[in-house]
Amino acid sequence: MTVEDLVGSYSIQGSNQEETGHISYHGILTLSLDENKRIIAQWIIDDHEQKGTGFYKDQILVINFNYEGDDHKIYKGVAVYRCINENILDGFWSEKHGNPLYLGSEYGVRIARSEFLH
Repeated sequence: MTVEDLVGSYSIQGSNQEETGHISYHGILTLSLDENKRIIAQWIIDDHEQKGTGFYKDQILVINFNYEGDDHKIYKGVAVYRCINENILDGFWSEKHGNPLYLGSEYGVRIARSEFLH
């Protein structure tokens, strides 16, 4: 599998960096590439947008991300995914100011590309 195989959109569900580990959000993760074949990531979760950049090697995808919180502060973290195949991402994440005792989790499944009728 190559980094190009990961380009596309994924339906995601995840848990926040807390003890419960229950699914606490759903959204869309879109992966694209820059001119150096580095990952550009965009998460849309509810009405929030998160952005990140990262790299891929040996079925592991690492993305440094950031977003503006409701308090207008910028939050930063890192997400690490095991690329099960080109359609499934299984990962965990941590934010700088999150609870250091726990990791968040995130699971993504590729959204099938629509075929346009001619």
